[in-house]
Amino acid sequence: MIKQVSLDHGWFYHYRLHNAKLGLLKGNGFSPLHDYLHTVFDKCPREPFLTGPRSSQLKFDLGIKPRQIDNHEVSVLAKEGLHWNKYRDAHSNVQVFMLSYDRNTIGVEVPIWLHAHELGSGKKFQELFSTDEPLSGHIDALRLEDDKLWIWDYKPRAAKEKYASTQTFFYALMLSKRTGIPLDKFMCGYFDDTTSFVFKPHEKYLNERQATLR
Repeated sequence: MIKQVSLDHGWFYHYRLHNAKLGLLKGNGFSPLHDYLHTVFDKCPREPFLTGPRSSQLKFDLGIKPRQIDNHEVSVLAKEGLHWNKYRDAHSNVQVFMLSYDRNTIGVEVPIWLHAHELGSGKKFQELFSTDEPLSGHIDALRLEDDKLWIWDYKPRAAKEKYASTQTFFYALMLSKRTGIPLDKFMCGYFDDTTSFVFKPHEKYLNERQATLR
């Protein structure tokens, strides 16, 4: 049921898909994602991941105010995954447990990237990242919940995170650009085994970030 490939993107990332759940993406406007997930499994370009910024390393604030939810479903899954303890690291335990036993988790470590011209102008990209090299990343867990695509990032100490909302916002933006699925079909969140923080991504946050730079 679970298909896996190791991608050499400066470090080896284990991209995994649950084939039986991919049918959830057919006929509801998410078919482009279905195609994308298959395409990058076999033909993911390596170049965008070798230079340039990584979304997981972004250290600036977009003004996002996420809503805190204690004991969210993903936190319960994280706790069970940590107790599962099948792998050496916490991320792998949480990710693979969710992919294996959660009905909504479709893929983990999903590769994504964004070119400068995809933000409308090179100037906007340059203002945000101080480079023209592609932004890249890997989504910890991709879920389909209530007809929304959820971008989830596992953070062992979620409540102490300062920039996780920035990181997950750009994960959603990158996947939107790669698939053509509108950003309003996405939701974002980060979580640990007790708490989650969620928000709706919107391109207005790009403008707010730019305003702080002037």
